[in-house]
Amino acid sequence: MDAAVSENGKAAQPIDGLDQPARQRAMLVIILGIMVAVLDGTIVNLALPGIARELQASPSHAIWVVNAYQIATLVMLLPLASLGDLVGYRRVYLVGMAVFTLSSIGATFADSLATLIAARTFQGLGAAGIMSVNAALVRLTFPSALLGRGMAINSMVVATSSVAGPSVAAAILSVASWPWLFAINVPLGIVTLALGLRALPFNRVAPAAGLRFSPVDVALNVLMFSLVFLGVDRLGVREGVREGGVPGGGSQASAWLILLAGVAVGFVYLRRQRKLAVPLFPIDLLRIPVFALSMGTSVAAFCAQMLAYIALPFLLLEVYGRSHIEAGLLITAWPLAIVAMAPIAGRLIGRYPDGLLGGIGLGLLAVGLALLAALPAQPGNADIAWRMALCGLGFGLFQSPNNHTIVTSPPAHRSGAASGMLGTARLTGQTLGAVVLAGVFSIWSPHGGHGPVVALVLAACCAGLAAVFSSLRLKTTGHGG
Repeated sequence: MDAAVSENGKAAQPIDGLDQPARQRAMLVIILGIMVAVLDGTIVNLALPGIARELQASPSHAIWVVNAYQIATLVMLLPLASLGDLVGYRRVYLVGMAVFTLSSIGATFADSLATLIAARTFQGLGAAGIMSVNAALVRLTFPSALLGRGMAINSMVVATSSVAGPSVAAAILSVASWPWLFAINVPLGIVTLALGLRALPFNRVAPAAGLRFSPVDVALNVLMFSLVFLGVDRLGVREGVREGGVPGGGSQASAWLILLAGVAVGFVYLRRQRKLAVPLFPIDLLRIPVFALSMGTSVAAFCAQMLAYIALPFLLLEVYGRSHIEAGLLITAWPLAIVAMAPIAGRLIGRYPDGLLGGIGLGLLAVGLALLAALPAQPGNADIAWRMALCGLGFGLFQSPNNHTIVTSPPAHRSGAASGMLGTARLTGQTLGAVVLAGVFSIWSPHGGHGPVVALVLAACCAGLAAVFSSLRLKTTGHGG
């Protein structure tokens, strides 16, 4: 078996993953990092009223404690993924974790809203370093025969962390004040850094010829994603319901203008990328049919998820009269089903084509969403819960195989770019779902029942489209088939 070459030129681990127990130590570091990075995207939401009150800020200004983190993460995913291809995923991850930990100290001791927002911005940059190379490190850690299980573990941690924020925040805030939401990251960050220095694998192949880190490309990437994010945020649906329960966090006209500006910048940016041998926005990978279909699958699936996640609270609270606690517990059936399905999906990867597993999973998701849209006038909790669980089982069966194809279909020297595209596809799909939902709620009121039902029908259609994309991979050569 060929030996790897580490970043310091010394022989490292075998090419095909790490041996035990080195694999377990590396995966522990990867899990800790992605857990805190994803968790911190939502852990502050519950504390925003208290933060605004203590720092004497308005709710509209306090929301930037969340926005600053999410924008900084989004705009730097692809640049830092490309940097990982160039200088090593291990280095990008460890520097990202160090920045995340230091900025968590800053957020803990912030005495003004401006200071807290600045600290959260740096936290987001650190999180981007962690998320951008997460999947690439999983690929380096697991032998190809076991990579499906590694991706399943990773997907399960991401799914769990993405919905655990409010619960973790509630537990912390029940015994401590809001700065402890950030202080808890410090010991976790230190432990992860200490373990990561010894456990994380080095890159095993040389960077692609022609790969470079261009400040102009980075600036265009930042501008494009920032404008799209801000436009969606002003539509008032990206974070769900705004104050008073009515979508619309700003002028609709200005929101659409900002979105169009983002599209215009994107047009210029992508035209520039087409001329590069190794582009920052990985157009070269999108020329691989199975990769492009997997990205389309992911975008459409996360669009469906966003439509459902925002529409369901309206449906449960205002149409079916459930309390906030009841609604929260019912919706929790979805992520719990994802967690239950993840290990099963991991074992199926390699035995059956990823395109087939994804197609079946997304078909189940589409059926579950359609059944939620067709709920009777007075459904019981069990009627709602099993439909939620069906959606979660379908999503869980799709996610790990799809991620497996996205990570393994490109050549090894572009693993970082593929890893960055995982997060980009997720956020693009969620943004598209928010834009579609803004249009739905502008035509049908979210409070009368029609708006949420229409949104769920469209979500089912998006899931069906994703199933078609996934199934088309069966006709291509490579991991999707």
